[in-house]
Amino acid sequence: MPPLTGHLARAVLAALLCAFACVFSATPAAAADRSGADWTARPVAGGGTRSGEDGGRPYFYLEGLPGTVLQDRLSVTNPGTAPVTVRLRGADAYNAEGGDVAVRGTKDSTGTGAWLRLAADRVTVPARTRAEVPFSVTVPAGASPGDHPGAIVAESSGRSVGVRVHLRVSGPTLTALTVEEVSVSGRTIHYTLVNRGNAALAPRLAVSADGVFGTLLRREARNLPVDLLPGQRVRLTEPWRDTPALDSTTVRLRVTAAGGAHSEATAPAVFVPWVPVTGGALLVLAAAGAYAYRLRRSHRRPPGDDGPDHGDAARTPAERRHLVKAGAES
Repeated sequence: MPPLTGHLARAVLAALLCAFACVFSATPAAAADRSGADWTARPVAGGGTRSGEDGGRPYFYLEGLPGTVLQDRLSVTNPGTAPVTVRLRGADAYNAEGGDVAVRGTKDSTGTGAWLRLAADRVTVPARTRAEVPFSVTVPAGASPGDHPGAIVAESSGRSVGVRVHLRVSGPTLTALTVEEVSVSGRTIHYTLVNRGNAALAPRLAVSADGVFGTLLRREARNLPVDLLPGQRVRLTEPWRDTPALDSTTVRLRVTAAGGAHSEATAPAVFVPWVPVTGGALLVLAAAGAYAYRLRRSHRRPPGDDGPDHGDAARTPAERRHLVKAGAES
């Protein structure tokens, strides 16, 4: 092999070895950086009264009379290769814009979040280990019956996870639901759902629209992807892509939920093809303008006519003498 080629081959080989060394030396660091991002927080499997198909629970369900103390356990799992410290706190839950369930800050919680006490406000979980954190909910003696939604918020490594706590205070429950503020804008139906009872609801929606020329829209009742919490209101939309080009309609929304909750509301909507209507209006205005212009021209005097003759009273004495002299000569 020529000397130049040999030097080039050795240089390429050295560069490849250096690159592999950099990759292998960076991999453990990257793994260590990600090790704290895979932790999970969820109810301890098998506890409570409601379980999923895999033996786990998607959320805590607690029920008791006012004045009782309810207990359960939170499981924090760290599958990574380094310890992770997770901060824990209780919070009230509410419906955010669009219907999503969100949690309030520590100082804003007055319900389940304020009644919940964790055995520790932070827990350090070693690598490939699971820790269980007991907690209790003390239901005040004057708590109102019904659902009091809350959550346990776990935070670590830039992540925040909310584990829902469905607390029901024993006593009479009321399911009441209304649909309000229905309107149509373009190809979208806007409406507001309000939970006026004390139990969380899973609403169902049916939509219809009748116009001058018959039925325009029929959608059978279906489940909405919203868990409507007590006392909450959410603003939602329903797409209507095949709106009519020209019609006057009445849109009708009917909502129902378990327990006999139901409500109905309507809204008028008028559909007009504005582009052709505007074009036609412009043509009419142009034709009217042209007609008015021709009408004004038709009332003008012939060329050479300087205007009406107002008689001798409109002439000066010199003009009158000139006319008299001209008449005598003729």
